[in-house]
Amino acid sequence: MSRELKFISVVGARPNFMKVAPLHRVFSRIESVRHLIVHTGQHYDANMSKIFFDDLDLPKPDIYLGVGSASHAEQTARVMIGFEKVLVEEKPDLVIVVGDVNSTVACSLTAAKLQVPVAHVEAGLRSFDRAMPEELNRIVTDALSDYLFVTEFAGVENLVHEGIHEERIFLVGDVMVDSLVMYRDRAKASGIKSVLDVTAGSYTLVTLHRPSNVDNEANLAKILEILERIEKYGRVIFPIHPRTRKRIEEFGLMDDFQSVKRLLLTDPLGYLDFMNLMMDARLVVTDSGGIQEETFFLNVPCLTLRDTTERPATVADGTNVLAGLDVEKVAGLTAECYEGKWKASKVPDILDGHAAERIAEVLMNSFGKKDAVMSGGNIKESNK
Repeated sequence: MSRELKFISVVGARPNFMKVAPLHRVFSRIESVRHLIVHTGQHYDANMSKIFFDDLDLPKPDIYLGVGSASHAEQTARVMIGFEKVLVEEKPDLVIVVGDVNSTVACSLTAAKLQVPVAHVEAGLRSFDRAMPEELNRIVTDALSDYLFVTEFAGVENLVHEGIHEERIFLVGDVMVDSLVMYRDRAKASGIKSVLDVTAGSYTLVTLHRPSNVDNEANLAKILEILERIEKYGRVIFPIHPRTRKRIEEFGLMDDFQSVKRLLLTDPLGYLDFMNLMMDARLVVTDSGGIQEETFFLNVPCLTLRDTTERPATVADGTNVLAGLDVEKVAGLTAECYEGKWKASKVPDILDGHAAERIAEVLMNSFGKKDAVMSGGNIKESNK
């Protein structure tokens, strides 16, 4: 029997969980792979992390670094120091990083310096806005990675343009969609709409956390004005990201937000509850790249309060519209949405819920484990 491979997947913030869950599910079916999950603790709330891990059938992380919140430099340094110790002790064959958070770039850099191969899931995404910390994280991580797993064709073009060899680039689809497909029925069974006293198609779902939006008092005031303008069309549900809540309180705006009559402010929600609300929303207002992709797949109207996006297919072929913080534009588009005027998604075949299987197949072939073969969208081992 051949030697067991050891893969380490890194999660740092809640959006990473739904990206690693499909990978863990696939690797757990391959006997020749031992898959470990390292939680850096970049963003950590005991209750919310447990909810997300339970919702996504993820095991308790094998290793928890507990780095906590800090400046970008300090947080990245803490992750690197902690993760270096993990790599020295565990000696993995591969490190898998997902998305574009600080943990992603920190673990990529640490692994690359120790000559451990790196696989980046969600590679090639570019907003072309280097004022976004996430953009810098994406660029550096892609430059360091040995395997670049891409969600849409624009990502392939970006990587080739940056001089990355095509043999390292793999168009596989989106693991977030894998999670949506896997857990959609379970999400439908959530009772969150009854708890919040809303009905399908009657509300706008809001999620905002980008520093450019919430760390700037003037921009946060514009967001308040947007919410005041759009609440007349339907109830507005706003699960507040911890960063956003902190800024609202720092700027003394909480009373103003709470005074918006049809605005319902809630704590962050678990994956299944949030997906239930997103699937049945009349409109989603966001600044999240992941939610742009999820609404694209679900064919739910999406207004993005940014001027750029790293996911151009969501605009070209999906339901997403970029509106920035233009109050009049957002109000006008919201009115159109509630009047039933919105474009529909043309979801590409690559978004089929099998991205994780494609990633596993590439890796098994690369590591000489061709006995792990694909069969009907499932990966299995044979002839061991």
